[in-house]
Formats: sequence, C-alpha cells, structure tokens
Amino acid sequence: MKITKIDVMMVNGVATASTPWRPVLCRIYTDEGIYGDGEAAIAYCTGAPAAFGMVKDLAAMLIGRDPLDNEVIWEIMYKRTFWGQNGGPITFAGMSALDIALWDIKGKYFKVPVYKLLGGKKRDKLRTYASQLQFGWGEGTIAATSPEHYYNNAKKAVAEGYDCVKVDFFQFNEKGEQFTEEERTGLLKPYYVNLVESRVAAVREAVGPNVDIIMENHSFPDAQSAVQLGRAVQKYNIFYFEEPNTPNPKTARYIADKLEMPIASGERIYSRWQYAPYFEDQSLQLIQPDLGNCGGITEGKKICDMAHTYDIGVQAHVCASPLSTAAALHLEAVIPNFVIHEHHVFNLSSWNKQLSIYDYQPVNGEYSIPELPGLGNEISEYAFANSEIVTVK
Repeated sequence: MKITKIDVMMVNGVATASTPWRPVLCRIYTDEGIYGDGEAAIAYCTGAPAAFGMVKDLAAMLIGRDPLDNEVIWEIMYKRTFWGQNGGPITFAGMSALDIALWDIKGKYFKVPVYKLLGGKKRDKLRTYASQLQFGWGEGTIAATSPEHYYNNAKKAVAEGYDCVKVDFFQFNEKGEQFTEEERTGLLKPYYVNLVESRVAAVREAVGPNVDIIMENHSFPDAQSAVQLGRAVQKYNIFYFEEPNTPNPKTARYIADKLEMPIASGERIYSRWQYAPYFEDQSLQLIQPDLGNCGGITEGKKICDMAHTYDIGVQAHVCASPLSTAAALHLEAVIPNFVIHEHHVFNLSSWNKQLSIYDYQPVNGEYSIPELPGLGNEISEYAFANSEIVTVK
C-alpha cells in the first residue's frame, strides 16, 4: 500500500468563537482506496496558517511511502526536516496531523479501532470534566464576570452529570474584558487575589465537596503571582493547578515546592525530550500532552509511557475539532496512568461539531470509546466545503 496524495485544509475562521477558530486538517489517500484523517491542533488564537504550511511541507515527504510504516515516517519527519529536532508547536503540529491520519489508515486497514493497535483498552468509560466554564457551558460563549456567573455555570455542568469542572478564574475582569499581562504577573494587589478567590469559593459552594475543581491559568501568571493565587485557593481542595506560568522545569519546581496541590501542564510542551526534565525532577504531577501538537499518537503514547515510569498522571489536552477528541479517547483508553478526559466547551457548539461526521459526547460525565475502525470519526463534507484546501501529490 502506498500514499498517493494528501489533502491539507484550513477551515475558514468561525466568527462565533470567542477566539479565532481555524482548524487545520488533513486527509491521506492510498492506492488501495483507504484514507485517514488527522489534525494539527493549532485551531485557536494565532498560528493556524503556519501549521497549515507545515503540514503541506511535510506531506510532500510522505508521497509514495507505505502508510503502515508510521514509526519510520515519524523519524523521517523528525530527522530530515532540520527543524524537527527540538521543534516547537508548529513543527510538531504538522507532524501530529499526518501521524494521526496514518493511525486512522492503519486501523481501517486492519479493521480495528486505534485503541486495539495501541495494546487494547483498559477501560470502557473515561471520567470526563466540563472544561473552561469561564466561557459558560453550552452553545456559544459568554464571559463569566461575577461570582454568580461562575456559580451558575458550575451548577449547570454538575446537573449534566459531571463530577469535575475546570475554570480559568483570572481570564475576564468584571466588565468581561481580558485581564492584561501586567495585571496577572508579578506580586498581585489584594484586589486581584480576592477577586479570584471569591470566584473559586462560588464554584466550590455550587458543586459541593464531592466534585473536583481544576484551576486553569493558561500560563497567564508568572511564578510569583501563581504562588500567590495558589496559596489563596488551595484550601478549596483544588484537584490540580494547571499551567500556572510559562512552562519551564525550574519554575514548575519552584511553584510545586511552594504549594500543596498537584501541578499540571503540557499543552505547550512538545515531544518526549521536552517532557523529560519535568519527569526527572517531579515538578509536574499530571501532564497534558495534546496529540495534535506534541508529535501525534506515536509520540503521545511514548510520552505517557515515560510519565508512567515516574508515577505521573495523564489528561490529554483537547481543544480542537472532534477529530482530536477521537484521537485522545483512543490513547486515554489504553494507558495505565489516565486520570480524566477534557471536554472543552467549544465541543458543545455547532460550529465545531459540524466539522466531523460523528458527534461523540459524554453521558453523565463519562465518555465511551469509538468502536469503528481507525479513529472512528472523519472530516465532514461541510468542513471540505468551507476550507482552503491544497492537494499534495
């Protein structure tokens, strides 16, 4: 079997998203009629056009190769591109999209779900949390600005069966505007610390003692403000404190030493080489690799296996199209150190759901694993019709 051509596509920006939303997708075709779909998970904020270009460049290296040789192809993309080694999000996102599509082809070729090829699933259901409640919880996004908004959003998610929620309590001010960099870094004024704590307290009151709260930070604070915030809120039994500052093994160690709750990070850490220092000094207790930008399923599995050696848990980062959700579900079903699955609020919106042919959603806070061959999901005709597409032959 040989790869004959690859469609590389960037979906037109979605005006209704709270941030620019331009998923970068690909479809790899073979001479046996089997095709596979993948995604470079740089859908939001800046970078999508760069990822689109990277997938196009890398795609040319795959033409004529056997798609079942995913390990061989991964090493070629890593070693023969110059920028692959120690690469960043754009390079690894491009590699990820193609790698995920190769796994989709392999599953379809052998007529099994991807999880079978990864060694078999350890669980049929994945505990799932409602993610990013500062945007609301449902179709569309609305900035939460008062403790009452946070209380109501958390109540709504828990009523749907979730026993864990994630919120960035320091993203929007009381007018619904983003806080500035200056407001969120350095030693914070009491006003900001008290504002964040009031929102955390509202969510804890809403969900009660038996629902976990993940505190998202999106790397907006620095090490100093992160420690201030962490000390103020850890009494509310925070499940884990996510991306407290710019990912860096030394500052992660500093923050972990100052706080009494688990530290999580990973959506901006790429490849096993970049994860290794965090494992070696135990500065993270939970990692969040994104299969769409850490090197794909091939690399993601290796990262998770390395983490298991150090008793570090895994929650795949998922904020992209439903294709990325499917890939994460297969990996999380297999690994022994799985903790919980992220269900982003964007996955509830029609402008994202319509990009794939199936709309997998959790039930009572748990996700089932796709059982169709390959990923169990595909790019929709809508996505093809509403994208910039380049075919590489």
